[in-house]
Amino acid sequence: MSTRHSKAATLTSAGREFTIYPMQHLSSLGDVDSLPFSLKILLENLLRHGAEDYVTDEDVAALVNWDPTAEPDQEIAFVPARVLLQDFTGVPAIVDLAVMRDAMVELGGNAGQINPLSPVELVIDHSVMVDHYGSEQSLSQNTDIELQRNLERYRFLRWGQEAFSNFRVVPPGTGIVHQVNLEFLARGVFAGEQGGQPVAYPDTLVGTDSHTTMINGLGVLGWGVGGIEAEAAMLGQPVTMLIPQVVGFRLDGQMAEGATATDLVLTVTQMLREHGVVGKFVEFFGPGLKHLTLADRATIANMAPEYGATCGIFPVDQRTLDYLELTGRDEQQRALVEDYMKAVGLWHDDSSPVARYSATLELELGEVVPSLAGPKRPQDRIPLTESKSSFTNVLREFDELALVPEPEEGWEDEGGQLDEHKEALKGVHVERGEDSFELRHGAVVIAAITSCTNTSNPAVLIAAGLVARKARALGLQARPWVKTSLAPGSKVVTGYLEKTGLMDDLEALGFYVVGYGCTTCIGNSGPLPDDITDAIRAGNLLATSVLSGNRNFEGRIHQDVRANYLASPPLVVAYAIAGRMDIDLYKEPLGAGPDGKAVYLADIWPSSEEINGILAGALDTAMFRDKYSDVYSGNEDWNALPVDGSERYPWPDSTYVRKPTFFEGIATTEPGVTAINGARCLVKVGDSVTTDHISPAGAIAADSPAGQYLQAEGVDVKDFNSYGSRRGNHEVMMRGTFANVRLKNQLAPGTEGSWTTNFLNGKQESIFDASMAYQQQGIPLVVLAGAEYGTGSSRDWAAKGPSLLGIRAVIARSYERIHRSNLVGMGILPLQYLGDDSADSLELDGSETFAIPAVAKGQEEVTVTVTRSNGEELTFATRVRIDTPNEYAYYENGGILHYVLRRLAAG
Repeated sequence: MSTRHSKAATLTSAGREFTIYPMQHLSSLGDVDSLPFSLKILLENLLRHGAEDYVTDEDVAALVNWDPTAEPDQEIAFVPARVLLQDFTGVPAIVDLAVMRDAMVELGGNAGQINPLSPVELVIDHSVMVDHYGSEQSLSQNTDIELQRNLERYRFLRWGQEAFSNFRVVPPGTGIVHQVNLEFLARGVFAGEQGGQPVAYPDTLVGTDSHTTMINGLGVLGWGVGGIEAEAAMLGQPVTMLIPQVVGFRLDGQMAEGATATDLVLTVTQMLREHGVVGKFVEFFGPGLKHLTLADRATIANMAPEYGATCGIFPVDQRTLDYLELTGRDEQQRALVEDYMKAVGLWHDDSSPVARYSATLELELGEVVPSLAGPKRPQDRIPLTESKSSFTNVLREFDELALVPEPEEGWEDEGGQLDEHKEALKGVHVERGEDSFELRHGAVVIAAITSCTNTSNPAVLIAAGLVARKARALGLQARPWVKTSLAPGSKVVTGYLEKTGLMDDLEALGFYVVGYGCTTCIGNSGPLPDDITDAIRAGNLLATSVLSGNRNFEGRIHQDVRANYLASPPLVVAYAIAGRMDIDLYKEPLGAGPDGKAVYLADIWPSSEEINGILAGALDTAMFRDKYSDVYSGNEDWNALPVDGSERYPWPDSTYVRKPTFFEGIATTEPGVTAINGARCLVKVGDSVTTDHISPAGAIAADSPAGQYLQAEGVDVKDFNSYGSRRGNHEVMMRGTFANVRLKNQLAPGTEGSWTTNFLNGKQESIFDASMAYQQQGIPLVVLAGAEYGTGSSRDWAAKGPSLLGIRAVIARSYERIHRSNLVGMGILPLQYLGDDSADSLELDGSETFAIPAVAKGQEEVTVTVTRSNGEELTFATRVRIDTPNEYAYYENGGILHYVLRRLAAG
């Protein structure tokens, strides 16, 4: 069916004519003008695809007459203009396309039918690790190691670049995907073809990284999805979604002296998490917009996953055009953005109508204060004035004796524990020549200026450089136990830091460029020096990290670093100088200069005037055009990689890229939906279990199932690389599922990591070994979880891994949006407890067996029957979280890719 509401018009821009699909004529249906900006983009998408069978008159009418307060219940289709990948999630996506070509041939089709139909761009940015730091050679050394480690993956991507049309790869060493997208890839408005005629339409996208939302700062609608959903979009399938609620966030005033964009985004994240915006759109508006740079907007938009929203979008206005000009977009493209946005009613200025929203939050920008977030969640903001006391509480929870006061007179320490503990609190001595020191609780062992969140923002990078310059002038240095690193999001950053001389100052404090990639923020922090590692473990020390990233989940940054804090780049430099987290930066000195005089944070903190003065001459259009002139070229090593010209991938004997088993035995007809009977619980967890817990991206432990597999394959421990880099090998990834060292599976009390109880023999085993034992007996598996299950990255292996472990259903109190979608996309049934029900309230300890009837299309609830070990039965109702009819089609096909493959094979 198609809609009669689509009416084309003609736009002339810079001498070119385009067909466009304005929406003003829909005023007879409802109030189009007051629709939120993001919903107008979705409305244009429906009108432009109005001839397709997935768009109806009812869809258009429902969007025009959107009720801000109603619970979402109307499904619509969204066709993104392009797909954005990074290599950790992109490699498995391209692996899936490669194996789908094989499966297509087995179904009697042509391998060439599997090919991206819309532009797909992959930026290699997640693989570089900080093996070397603190010297001029760090960048070249880390780059060389990156290529050696990832040679097989990069060869595969080179094959994909040649084998698939509409697919381009940005080689390693260029920048971070979201910053490259912001500075170069984003179009603002697409100039394409429809029916052989030129057509203009909004630049929209989905990406296989949750921080795809960074581009919302440019007024481009896009968000993160799982790799499997992105693959379906590449192959022409619309993204199906419920028309969301939209929360408005009004910004007033302007930032106070001393506060940064990082402090602003941590404040916004805290506010929106407390409000609750999971599954919702967020739009920023208000008079404060004019006081935020485009980079500030992008910083806020980047962290939409941290505040839980699908997107966090800003309107297109003069700031947008100014940024497009600064970053080198040509005059014709800028004219198209302005002319198109004004023609279809998407342009924002002071005369724009006020949108209607589901709820509205307000923030006076002048109230934002310097802040941190931590020690393990980005929404846990800490005003810098309270950072010391906050860390004291963290330390108390970590070690209840650490802060025991002097005992009262007459008190007896019978076991000698207090005296022994006080001795340990003196720290662990590290002998390093002139740099010998005592390492104590709270030591900052990692200080990393990293992540697209902040390295895309010149103001905070210049502020960091100025802190380093002032500290250097006063004779301060980073403490010898701090691993310092600078990982710019693009080469433009290096350009302006060198141009202003601030790079010399940063390097003088140890902040040398270590690579152009996510590094520490994604968990690629690399090893700590052996003496630091030994000291942390010997003293069971609560070591800390400070990074300018967007995530600090447990076990993500480094396995030996338990408390991780997000901070602005200038604060990262300050903490590197202080070397400890148990410091009040407002009252205590960072250190002393050569003259012995105490130096405080206030002595080295730059003013806004100083920052803006340098910023004014730091950046120009020529710099952006120069740095991006050869963005797809790569270096000699990349271009020397051999390219196999075959249409189907010749799967090598590789521990990085291996043909997955997802499509083995696939038939042309869908398997249908069956009941889940006699299921056992494999994992039982509490609230806020992240995709990092489910499918870690970092280091592979030698004694883990994945480590044992790699060693059996002849891989040395030093060559393990990371889980993220091994995502093209299902054998590694299924063994790495639920392998985070900080996972607390309640079925294995007293343990951390990948442990469970195998109820077939009553023994504690690795989750992988137990799952294999259950699968040998044909026993399906379930997961019991708390609230916000699957928070974090759009990690498709957090659904693929459980699927390969035999998990058929998850029962949770609530889900993060992307992970719920990914579970359905892999044929796993997501169920949600009703009301105040939970595993605890129902007294489920995980030893029970579970029965779940087959779920029908459109069924909203299903009753779960539980049989306890004593034979007692319990039933409880759950909400079926298959949210759209299309999702049910995916579920009954065994997954979204199976559904797409069968449709393509059927012609």
